[in-house]
Amino acid sequence: MRALFPLLLLAACGASPAPQFFGAERHEVRLSGIDFVVFRKGDRAEVVRLGYLGRAARDAVPALMEEAVRVTTGCRALPGSKVTGLPGDTGEARFDIDCDG
Repeated sequence: MRALFPLLLLAACGASPAPQFFGAERHEVRLSGIDFVVFRKGDRAEVVRLGYLGRAARDAVPALMEEAVRVTTGCRALPGSKVTGLPGDTGEARFDIDCDG
């Protein structure tokens, strides 16, 4: 049983996509010292922020998430398309994306 605990901790360290993003392209990027994983599937992207941030450091994250989509996929996040699991969540967000221009 003791050996199981470290394995659970290791499994919790990696970013996993939401079920609708299983099979998506995975990209990793660091912006302003913050690590993000971007999953792209078709015209949608999911961004997961890695690591802990204090409350004051979270203010820049929503804009950095949009930049992470652009940098990793070459597509732009459509304005107003961001959806988070919880209001104000800076750990994960999903976007509709436009890759045509």
